[in-house]
Amino acid sequence: MPNKVLKLGLPKGSLQESTFKIFRKAGFNVSLSSERSYFPSIDDREIEPVLLRAQEMSRYVQDGALDCGITGNDWILENKSDVVRVTDLAYAKQGLNKVRWVLAVPQDSGMKSVKDLEGKRIATELVNVTREYFKENKVKVEVEFSWGATEVKVSAGLVDAIVELTETGRSLMANKLAEIATIAESTTQFIANKQAFRNSWKKSKMEQIALLLKGAISAEEKVGLKMNVRKNDLKKVAAILPALKKPTVSSLSEDGWYAIETVIDEKIVRVLIPQLKNAGAQGIIEYPLNKVIY
Repeated sequence: MPNKVLKLGLPKGSLQESTFKIFRKAGFNVSLSSERSYFPSIDDREIEPVLLRAQEMSRYVQDGALDCGITGNDWILENKSDVVRVTDLAYAKQGLNKVRWVLAVPQDSGMKSVKDLEGKRIATELVNVTREYFKENKVKVEVEFSWGATEVKVSAGLVDAIVELTETGRSLMANKLAEIATIAESTTQFIANKQAFRNSWKKSKMEQIALLLKGAISAEEKVGLKMNVRKNDLKKVAAILPALKKPTVSSLSEDGWYAIETVIDEKIVRVLIPQLKNAGAQGIIEYPLNKVIY
């Protein structure tokens, strides 16, 4: 074992596969020997990973059992955890997207605003945040913890409303529920224990990990383009190309020819390549990117 080790918490459950995937793209080979294992292997002897529920992560990071971890901002708020937010890892394509906790009521209930919930019973997993929300709105309600199947509890007559996590709202609609307010919004966060973050080696290691993760996320919607261009077509082709800064242009061994290389948004490639071809670009190559570091 190395003398210096960073204890890293990775989320088990809905964020697990997306977190593993972005770590792999960042250059860390993370894997599990079995689905029941809570101790992933990683090809970095300075990192000691462990799987925990995202709901619990910030408590263990705050207490120092973990140096750092990946969790949602909603659970940091729910646990009232005093931690360092090293970086935001929100990115929809990797399943690390922004989510909302919404207040939902039966579509035929006649309730249209928060004020209509006075004296009602509400079920949610996000108890503390929900209670704070109603307190701020000066509405007295009974908030109870829900272990799951929260949406069903309204139709079963167990509660009057729910506060539930949603991305598209389709599940709420399927259960004949209507959103009337957003309680909180949340993105995936890379967090650190305050004392660990004051340790120069651990802070440096965390910042390296954060840099690579952000670089991998930034590369998700971008591709690289290479092409050859005659001198006479250079300005015309370069004018078409969007880039992070400016395209890289270098002379080829053959006189009067240049190579151009740039990074662009993947969504515009199908429109851009025909334009480049018509402008005189040749030997156009599109390639994927692992990381883009700004």
